[in-house]
Amino acid sequence: MAINYQVRRFFPLALLAACALAVAWVVSFGTLPKADFAFANGDQIQTVDPSKATGAPEGRIINALFEGLLRQLPLEQPPDATGNVPLKPATRGVADSYSVSEDGLVYTFSIRETATWSNGRRVTADDFVWSWRRTLHPETGSKYSYQLYYIRGAQAYNESRPEVDQAVEVELDDRPAHPSGQEQLFPRGSILRGILREVRNVADPAENGPAGNAETAATDASTADRPIYVVEIKPQKDGRVLWNQPGQRRVFSSRPGGSATSEGDRVERIRHLLPDFERTVRIRATDARTLVVTLNNRTPFFPDLVAFYPLYPVCRECIEEHGSPGWTLPQNIVTNGPYQLQFRRIRDRVRLRKSPRYWDAANVDLETIDAMAVKSETTSLNMFMNGQLDWATTVPNPVIPQLKKRTDFLSAPMLTVYFYRLNVARPPLDNARVREALNLAIDKRRIVEQVTSAGQQPARSFVPPGLRGYQSAFCGEYDPQRARTLLAEAGFPNGTGIPKIQIVYNTSEAHRDIAQVISEDWNVNLGVQTELRNLEWGTFLDTLSQGDYMVARSGWIGDYPDPNTFLDMFVTGGANNETNWSNTRYDDLIQTAQVETDAEVRMGVLQQAEQLLMQELPIIPIYFYVSINMVNPRIEGFSANIQDIHPLHILRRKK
Repeated sequence: MAINYQVRRFFPLALLAACALAVAWVVSFGTLPKADFAFANGDQIQTVDPSKATGAPEGRIINALFEGLLRQLPLEQPPDATGNVPLKPATRGVADSYSVSEDGLVYTFSIRETATWSNGRRVTADDFVWSWRRTLHPETGSKYSYQLYYIRGAQAYNESRPEVDQAVEVELDDRPAHPSGQEQLFPRGSILRGILREVRNVADPAENGPAGNAETAATDASTADRPIYVVEIKPQKDGRVLWNQPGQRRVFSSRPGGSATSEGDRVERIRHLLPDFERTVRIRATDARTLVVTLNNRTPFFPDLVAFYPLYPVCRECIEEHGSPGWTLPQNIVTNGPYQLQFRRIRDRVRLRKSPRYWDAANVDLETIDAMAVKSETTSLNMFMNGQLDWATTVPNPVIPQLKKRTDFLSAPMLTVYFYRLNVARPPLDNARVREALNLAIDKRRIVEQVTSAGQQPARSFVPPGLRGYQSAFCGEYDPQRARTLLAEAGFPNGTGIPKIQIVYNTSEAHRDIAQVISEDWNVNLGVQTELRNLEWGTFLDTLSQGDYMVARSGWIGDYPDPNTFLDMFVTGGANNETNWSNTRYDDLIQTAQVETDAEVRMGVLQQAEQLLMQELPIIPIYFYVSINMVNPRIEGFSANIQDIHPLHILRRKK
């Protein structure tokens, strides 16, 4: 999961200014009834759509509003020597039980009878089928759709890879208009189903007008990736497709305008032609309470995946009625988790209220929760000290030594890495020697000792330590001399001729301070000039996804306790890759690891993949995180853990 941790330098004057800001926070938006629990959630959230969200601020809210088949919860036991409380095996969600076939491929989940949407309708297995289909639909654009690729047929559906003589679903270009005037993905247009018989990838001049016409040439160029499909559409009866019956030959394309083929067939315009979901993707609702999922290969961490928010269900009728993003508005949204969305004030807070329809509402103590959009760590700490917050999710670095002595300070190692992405499509970052030189020129120990100061460890690998059975591959120690040699070999002796490198980061004094140290290291050790650019969270995310950067700060928290959660995002075209790096050997290793059934061999394959990543270095690991939390002593149920998971619904006020 992408993270937006922000740490701010502390100075006495800043502290006084933050006190004033904390007071201003109270009066600037008028008087509100005090919530039972309030916490600093970082920058304002971008969405509460489980299929669209990517960051930790969004994840905290979504985990309160929605619930998946299973949940990740900390064990109710004292912390270990590192301050860490282990997590339970994924358990206790919408599913009241599940079973796994002997070969480890088939998971059968039983939906609890008491699971209910906030509109009063029961949660069913079909809700998961529809929601996962929505996440996989290519037009949804979910950055976490690949988390479903472990399911048989899911990747082919998401990547729109139909094959000749395969069952397909054809969406016609007849989507209903929405009252908002916005074009909506759901509800979709009319869906026809049949067998793909032919794909024509080369434009036929007869289909586009006389040869030599400039307009025709432009049309050919713009539609080169929009083939013509010949499909045998199967008849339907009582909502069932009669696959064994002969069908009707029809011709489709997503190209603009109507036309006819050289054979005289009318070409019907479509939105999408995808592998038929029901016959391709092995997600089945055998009845209202039973969901059966078939995997490609044994995947021991699959229970952890279904406890991750991109796999949470959403309410179909809510989305079809209000469209996207309208369905996420407080007055429209329907949720199935312990909380409902009461209101959202931009640059202020999200207020949650307890859902009376949640299946375990009797054990949810906090009636109202405020997730405050507080970016400044100094402001956050002072709001905590003043009683305006019950949980500060991070604090200014310089005061950590004093805060560690307090009983309300909780910290533990995390399965999280702070790193820099390098856009390998931007020269000179397309040169692996330059990337390695930049890595070796950074004094990472100075960063953790003089900037972050909270017990973080310099990162010599991308995968954090502590994963059972896995030995990380290393990217080298601080070595300025070797870095200079590599830069010279790349054609830039002493930095001569190398263009200025821009470092972008989301607004935070901590990110700025780290960037300044790295900028100084690159300048002193390599003669490389840099430019620093800070961006607000939403703009920063857009900049990364569009590839409009040279170097960008990043953070990644493991979505489940396995090295794969760190490594699989860098496959070619991965939605969270965002570096333009591509390596077929790496892709093959990740794919091999997915099908390997021997645990020890699998870990070895993943290590080979990380070793390749550390040789190519489209990313530079900087340090491994520790969690930093200040928690009001009147709150019970909060514990530090390796994934920094803190379910709001298990927190309780002391009696």
